[in-house]
Amino acid sequence: MDKLKLKKYIKLHWIKITVISVIICILISIVILTVIGIQTFLQLESFYRKTMLAGIPLQIFLYLIVGTVSAAISTGIFVYFVLGGGMSKLGQKRTKPEQVNVKWSDVVGMEAVKKEVAEVIALLKDRAMLKRVGGRIIKGTLMVGPPGCGKTYLAKAIATETGLPFLPTVGSEFVGMFVGTGTARMKSLFKEARVLAEIHGGCLIFIDEIDTFARPRGGDSMGNRGAETAHNSTINQLLTELDGLRQVENNIIVIAATNVGEDKLDPALMRAGRFDRKIYVGKPRLEDRQALFDYYLKKVKIEQDIDTNVLAKRALGFSAADVEGMVREASLIAVRNKRERLTYKDLSEAYDRVVFGLKSQIVLSEKEKLWTAYHEAGHAIIAYLTHPTDDVIKASVVPRKGALGFVGHRPAEETHIRRKDWFLANIKTCLASYVAENLKFGTTSSGVDSDFSYAFYLAHQMVWRWGMGESGVLGNFYVLDDGSWGVSVAATLSEKTKAQLDEDTQKIMRQCIDEVEEILTRERELLEYFAQELLKKEELEYDEIVEIFKKHGKGRPQESSS
Repeated sequence: MDKLKLKKYIKLHWIKITVISVIICILISIVILTVIGIQTFLQLESFYRKTMLAGIPLQIFLYLIVGTVSAAISTGIFVYFVLGGGMSKLGQKRTKPEQVNVKWSDVVGMEAVKKEVAEVIALLKDRAMLKRVGGRIIKGTLMVGPPGCGKTYLAKAIATETGLPFLPTVGSEFVGMFVGTGTARMKSLFKEARVLAEIHGGCLIFIDEIDTFARPRGGDSMGNRGAETAHNSTINQLLTELDGLRQVENNIIVIAATNVGEDKLDPALMRAGRFDRKIYVGKPRLEDRQALFDYYLKKVKIEQDIDTNVLAKRALGFSAADVEGMVREASLIAVRNKRERLTYKDLSEAYDRVVFGLKSQIVLSEKEKLWTAYHEAGHAIIAYLTHPTDDVIKASVVPRKGALGFVGHRPAEETHIRRKDWFLANIKTCLASYVAENLKFGTTSSGVDSDFSYAFYLAHQMVWRWGMGESGVLGNFYVLDDGSWGVSVAATLSEKTKAQLDEDTQKIMRQCIDEVEEILTRERELLEYFAQELLKKEELEYDEIVEIFKKHGKGRPQESSS
């Protein structure tokens, strides 16, 4: 270790070195005093020696107990409360880039994000190039997105790619019982980062879940002011460390991750010069999901007939973590069934567990199963025949998550704009269970409760929020109740307008249910066949569902129109 590194090591670990030095000095002093005491004792007369010997063991024992306890308490209080928990960090090993071991090639399923991150890495590697054009180094990068989409994984890949020291932490570590704990820990973190930056030419700090302490400054969500000082001072310390008055500009880059929107964080963190770069890490698209399945399935043995493109289409809305979890769950299912290779059936069952939950222990009677079969058959038929975007991917009368059965329908690919026909199709699909039960049994059951709730919610939103009512009454009337405009629906709308909006909502419900009744009455044979097939097999997959409709000469709305 050269002189520079030795100097920086002492600067970084001075607490540990000081404590060890003090202990060594105390031990040496005890040895010296003991030797001197023994020599003096031997020079005394016999009577005095005997008298002293009688009391020495007890005195030594008391001195040792009192001294040890006092020293331990004093040291513990000083280090923990004054240095913000520094004792817990003595000897703590920080993560080295080679220990992170997430290569750039391992980052899959986020190609658009990788392009943005690659630019950040290039700037970290070549600061001189940036200075030549008069630019400033990036001090902070904020990664925003849903959980499980790879924000932490990206941070590790940046550390590996740049080769810089990596100091990972989480927002909850800066929240403590006592005011000042978060500030002290923030100071300690950046102090260590500055030392490592001087030794290695740079350092990365990663703060996961930064929203834990970086909410807008003020009282807490309950209006209590006690929490204000603590988390305000922590944010202030972070701001100071990011662009405070320092004689030397250190190559320290802070990477933060959060699941909440940037508008939920303190505005001071968002301004230029602090978190300069904002990277949005969203859920993977179709090609990204296929790349993720290719990547994770390479790590296990699989059958040759597995098509990752089909899996990617089915896993719409999955995060990267969901895809990994699905493959891992499929591996467990294969092992449980004593198979050495994953099959499509294993992956399909794993998908059901991720999306629909584990199979319930509920045992249905034959009558309940029959009722459920017609209930779900109604959902499936109306969704297949009327929905403009969704494919019916599964129908089941196996209880899961407390439901006695379900029909899964998903878009073939991401949809970003939902039109009126989309909402009407969902309302019809919900009401189909009510109509199917009435057609078969002449009455309905409590099983339509959640279906009615969602259908009414959509119809209400269409009228009260998006101006889709038949009467033409326009306006987003929900905004009057959010508190930001200082008014309310009760105080603003006339009884006539409310009655008209309610009438429009009921018209949508009535028109949808009339259309569903007309379709299921016309397709009574299809309803009977589908329900019986569902009873026989209990679960119908996508291909089986398509075959049933083809057998009856039915196609999807876009297929029929073409």
